[in-house]
Amino acid sequence: MNETSHKRKIYSVTLRGTVVNVVLMVLKFAAGIIGHSSAIIADAVHSLSDLLTDLIVLITVKMSSKPRDKSHDYGHGKIETLATSIVGLFLMVVGFFICYNGLRDMIHAFQGMPLERPGYIALIAAVVSIILKEWAYRFTIKTARETGALIVSANAWHHRSDALSSIGTSIGICGAIFLGERWRVLDPITSIIVSIFIMKVAYGLIASAVSELLEGSLPDEVEREIIDIANNEEGVSDVHHLMTRKIGKIIAIEMHIRVSPTMPVSQAHEHATHIEQSLRQRFGEDTHVGIHIEPQKEG
Repeated sequence: MNETSHKRKIYSVTLRGTVVNVVLMVLKFAAGIIGHSSAIIADAVHSLSDLLTDLIVLITVKMSSKPRDKSHDYGHGKIETLATSIVGLFLMVVGFFICYNGLRDMIHAFQGMPLERPGYIALIAAVVSIILKEWAYRFTIKTARETGALIVSANAWHHRSDALSSIGTSIGICGAIFLGERWRVLDPITSIIVSIFIMKVAYGLIASAVSELLEGSLPDEVEREIIDIANNEEGVSDVHHLMTRKIGKIIAIEMHIRVSPTMPVSQAHEHATHIEQSLRQRFGEDTHVGIHIEPQKEG
């Protein structure tokens, strides 16, 4: 997939998600106020955070796709990683506040303070949110897999976390509506449970982004595949000093290989070029490959 097609796909899927988020944010805020449901209002705040995330994605795609320049020999891919960590932090903050509000309302209920009975409009808004946000997750994660863009994957999980939040919200609202006043505490309790799932997803995104920002190596199975590709080149032996990392959506590979000490430099260079081509064929044309050639040890 070329860079123009890559950008177009990400812009398109993000704008579709933005439309969904605007509709749901307005619907949930209105339903929460009219239906007296703190859970659906918290859900609306989550949709607002999704909107902010969409803006980050759109800005990030434009900046991270800039070509290499004199000041950035490895390109601008780390902007995408940084944005992923910001998305994760947004999710963490949203999860924390949903949890805080749920705990506050739950404590008030156990202290004997009455909770208002949510209206049916709040339940309808929650069900609509589940359907639309799961749909948004599916079309966004499909594009994330096609493009390999970490930030799009993070945005997809943001959609799903909103769907999960709405599932919990709908359960709480159902209990509060149909089981009587004693069970209205289900509204804040379910929001607390859902907030824990949201924060767990956020932690995974942040950890992944931080690992990349700290130059974490690729998984062991990927590194083994890289070594196998190099070893399959005729005349090459003893692949060592392998170093790998991610730079946004691309990967960087550096390694040392040994060849016969009598092999002409031009032939050794040809073998190294074949390895580079094989690696780029497997991991993408933008893959950064650096190969240092050494003579085989005698004896």
